[in-house]
Amino acid sequence: MTSAKKRILGWYFFDWASQPYNTLLITFIFAPYIKDLLGDGSRAQAVWGYGVGLAGLFIALLAPLLGVIADKAGGRMRFIVLFSVLYVAGSWGLWYAAPDDFNLFVVMFSFALGLVGMEFATIFTNAMLPSLGDEKEIGKISGSGWAFGYVGGLIALIIMLLLLAESKTTGKTLLGISPLLGLDAAAREGTRAVGPLTALWYAVFMIPFFLWVKEPPRKPAMGVWAAVKTAIPDLKHSLRGLPKQRSLFAYLGSSMFYRDALNGMYVFGGIYAAGVLNWQVTQVGVFGILASVTGALFAWLGGKADSRFGPKPVITACVLVLTLVAIGVIMVSRNSVFGIPVEATSKLPDIAFYCLGAVIGAAGGALQAASRTMLVRQSDPARITEAFGLYALAGKATSFVAPLTIGLVTDITGSQQLGISPLILLFLIGLLLLLWVKPQGDRSVG
Repeated sequence: MTSAKKRILGWYFFDWASQPYNTLLITFIFAPYIKDLLGDGSRAQAVWGYGVGLAGLFIALLAPLLGVIADKAGGRMRFIVLFSVLYVAGSWGLWYAAPDDFNLFVVMFSFALGLVGMEFATIFTNAMLPSLGDEKEIGKISGSGWAFGYVGGLIALIIMLLLLAESKTTGKTLLGISPLLGLDAAAREGTRAVGPLTALWYAVFMIPFFLWVKEPPRKPAMGVWAAVKTAIPDLKHSLRGLPKQRSLFAYLGSSMFYRDALNGMYVFGGIYAAGVLNWQVTQVGVFGILASVTGALFAWLGGKADSRFGPKPVITACVLVLTLVAIGVIMVSRNSVFGIPVEATSKLPDIAFYCLGAVIGAAGGALQAASRTMLVRQSDPARITEAFGLYALAGKATSFVAPLTIGLVTDITGSQQLGISPLILLFLIGLLLLLWVKPQGDRSVG
């Protein structure tokens, strides 16, 4: 294998290593377990919304500053190492969410710490994308990387469901066995093992990344501390100049809204199904497997479409589909499906939600892969880490809006279904702002 191919494969391993935080913790295993701990779907959805929202606010404030510092001081790898430590420590801490003896603040703090580590590490790994291939290749590279990550998340999820995560009612895993390693099902140790598994998975599979992904030699403009001192004024200058870069400005605004809505779907998908459809962790896990399979397939297909047609048509189609799915999710409950009443024992709501999950996975996978290649097309190559810092800011500047509004609307109405409604508006705003985004960015005009 050539060094260039090995570098690309190593870069893929970050997606593989980090995806279980999204798949296992944010969506399909730990989120519904929080519902079990708190005993009430609406309360769990509100608590989850506040916790994720506040973590997103912290990420939004620091992400662009880190990007400026990295572009000036160089050395992205040291930042990735630092935030990897936060990822591992935060996810491991979720083991201590014991049913009869847990501190909700400590549990949510651990979750937020790991989330911050993952998001910040992603800024620096994404900034390496332009150096992996030319403009025609990066769409395919991004899509393949995202698909590779989905496969990693899928395998981790299957391990959890078959061998560790126990049903609350039976104490057995999806295989019908007790959790491995002598874990106590009564204390939900099988499900709580999702934290240590996520931490160990990341630590092991980041090894190829650190071995094979080498940064191109570049003399830094200044030292780290000097970069820290100049970061805020430089960031202010960049932000003031953004409106003049109309295409980039419109794209950051668009992605700010549609990514927030998509993250809302991921964050609340599992906890919504647990509360509205009364699903067990194992059922939510099967839902996750289906979404991961379609996510991997369509991230890969979306990457090919991106390379052929460009990222903008892929993004537009995916946002349209996800808007319709958001409407559909609200119309599925234990008693009705798309306005058609059903018996309480009917399997139709479950089937409908599985189908919606498959579509969320497919459109979400393709959307996220195309989104990071679109940013590369919109950005100055010399300031790419800063651009991805701004991209993270765009992703997090309103990232607290979806969770907090979902938490607030759920609190006010007492309905998980109505609580999801803000996602529809966020998708529509993102779609509208795409009209001002040029496929090649501001480089395409004088």
